[in-house]
Amino acid sequence: MDKLSKTEAKRLSPGALAFYGDSVYELYVRRRVLSLGDRPSAGLHNMSVSMARASFQAAAYEKLLTVLDEEEADILRRGRNATGLNAPKSSNSAEYHKATAVEALFGYLSLIGAEERIGQLFEYITGDMKG
Repeated sequence: MDKLSKTEAKRLSPGALAFYGDSVYELYVRRRVLSLGDRPSAGLHNMSVSMARASFQAAAYEKLLTVLDEEEADILRRGRNATGLNAPKSSNSAEYHKATAVEALFGYLSLIGAEERIGQLFEYITGDMKG
């Protein structure tokens, strides 16, 4: 897919941004997990699941609020306010909405080609993690 303009990306629903952003976020998680050292696949999986679960992303949402510009914060709010979301049994509705917001932001930034910004934000929310 070609890079979208900011206007084109903003026209997408928060759900669509989160749908795409889920895969973007997951790729960053997997890269981060691998950077923490080689492990058996079960260990890699467990580490990646811990970083991709709604509770982790909800905590990331709170951290991100302090460093986003106005445009990014708007995308985050749109993602949090997305309708039609059903939280899985492993999280509550508030956590799930915040997790969706983070995924929507990552989707938006990826679609407009802002990979460097995604890297900065991901490092900010995971920078204190050790192997």
